[in-house]
Amino acid sequence: MNRRKFIKVCRALGIIIPLQPFLNACTNKQIFQNDSTKPVIIIGAGAAGLVAGYLLKQQGICIKILEASSNYGGRMKRTSDFSNFPIPLGAEWIHAEPKILDEIVNDDSVDVDIDTLMYDPENDYALYEGEKISIKEMEMSEDSKFVNSTWFDFFEQYIAPSIEKHIVYSSKVKSIDYSTDEVIVETHDSTHYASRVIVTAPIKILQQREINFTPELPKLKQDAIDKVKVWGGFKAFIEFSDKFYPALIGFNVNPPEHGEKLYYDAAYGQNTTHHILGLFAVGAASIPYVDLQEDEIIKYILDELDALFDGKASTYYVKHIIQNWNTEPHIFGAYVRNNEDWRQIKKLGESTNERLFFAGDAYTDGQDWGSVHAAVYSAKRAVKDILKS
Repeated sequence: MNRRKFIKVCRALGIIIPLQPFLNACTNKQIFQNDSTKPVIIIGAGAAGLVAGYLLKQQGICIKILEASSNYGGRMKRTSDFSNFPIPLGAEWIHAEPKILDEIVNDDSVDVDIDTLMYDPENDYALYEGEKISIKEMEMSEDSKFVNSTWFDFFEQYIAPSIEKHIVYSSKVKSIDYSTDEVIVETHDSTHYASRVIVTAPIKILQQREINFTPELPKLKQDAIDKVKVWGGFKAFIEFSDKFYPALIGFNVNPPEHGEKLYYDAAYGQNTTHHILGLFAVGAASIPYVDLQEDEIIKYILDELDALFDGKASTYYVKHIIQNWNTEPHIFGAYVRNNEDWRQIKKLGESTNERLFFAGDAYTDGQDWGSVHAAVYSAKRAVKDILKS
């Protein structure tokens, strides 16, 4: 079953409990305390790692974040050089109610000044290899776009400032020894000691055994890590001198569980006169793009669009930018496939020995995965578990 359909069925049956404020009554029962000699070490400074650090720091817990790359953000990567509004090369849409932004900040004194926009069902939406369909049928009715902003910009403005000094960049973790109360984390050039560790590294990193665990992870957890399939991912943005396309263009991927593909107006709702079309492809739908060289990729895309729009793509083409997530260092993929077994996802999110915790878009409770809001709610759960440990 598709992840979104699974979530909708669960909600209809009352299985999913409405989300509560990030940290409330649990802080009144807080037991856990630490100091700078044994901080909570967080592996990875993507959405989950940043939120976990931010929430722990709000509770007075000492933290350290080890990030393998030279910057934070992970799959929330964006560029501000391509156009006069930020382009999200990674996570783009808000697959939850926009109030999630206030919940992440978790501070009533802070006014979150971020504009978002839902798609207008009266606009033009199309499905090729089929018939024109409504936005509701395209499962975009509950999704929102940032206006002249991105997920990265939100984190940069509201989350990162209070914790960036605790991030140690270019620190690729090689091993985690959680066999005693003092957890030992080894990188390529240093040793760190922790009271607890939250692992937010992408699943591909664990599948490739890039982090050695002592003792080994429980068999059921390691089996879940090895079994889940991470979709490959590709995004492209193409600027045209004129607009000739609808707001969304969906494609049939057969069978549907093998991936997703969507062309969309990236400038939709933005304060711009630029005409920029985005391409989002994951799973099998991304293969034609990730296996080509860049000049071959843009030719493939323009040929594809020319066939749909009578040669207008090549006529109006200005420039492009691409993002191949399969080759992105320290990530190597998009996200766990939508139709993954939710029980495997739940196993990914379980903690180990009350010292090793997991958070991220794949390390959830099995009710949702593969999105920024799933990542941040998993971070919330890990933080609450630590505070009560």
